[in-house]
Amino acid sequence: MPLFDEITYVGHDEDKVRQYRAVREGQACIILSLNFIRDDEKILWDAVEDLIKRSTFSATASVHGSYIFDLLTIDIHKEIKTFKHAELATVIVNTASKLSAGQTKMVKYSSVYALIQKTVDFEWGKINFKTAVNVFKDKPEYLDLLVKQLLKGFTFSHDPVILLLNDLSQNPIFNPQNQTQQSRLKKVIADLIPQSVEFVPEVYIQDKNGARELLSGSELK
Repeated sequence: MPLFDEITYVGHDEDKVRQYRAVREGQACIILSLNFIRDDEKILWDAVEDLIKRSTFSATASVHGSYIFDLLTIDIHKEIKTFKHAELATVIVNTASKLSAGQTKMVKYSSVYALIQKTVDFEWGKINFKTAVNVFKDKPEYLDLLVKQLLKGFTFSHDPVILLLNDLSQNPIFNPQNQTQQSRLKKVIADLIPQSVEFVPEVYIQDKNGARELLSGSELK
């Protein structure tokens, strides 16, 4: 991924797409990020989600005020084997104790990255758990449809747009050997070039095999 001078989290929409405002080499840009998982692996995500919820519930007894715990990403296949909910609960409590109303901090535990925000200050504790993971129900050949959907509202953006697809699946959806998938991806990305006003979107995919750049400027990958 490119390096950024600063990144500000905006939030996620009803389609579970997270949006960030960032600055890279003095240029403002928009980052869109989507966590997704294969439909047949959703049961794994549900199990890990329950573990995180257990940690936030345990932490509630030791905090004062109302908080939002927003899980950004996690390596579900690692944590399903090694996760210790009490340790994460301790990290949450320690982080929460340093916050005043309106403040937000990053929480890092193992592969867990989350934001915790204190919304109201009072004597008892409450933690609202939030997360956003999309379930990919199409065949892998149709990964291009997801790219088109996510960039639909940013075709004519005057700021650079960076799309990061974060595949949590044990069996990654992106497959360089799938010729149908690759040709469809190349076409949808090539079609973006003449439609872009100033900047062609950059598209990245990240999974257990690492991160790949699908598009950078007008160069197809």
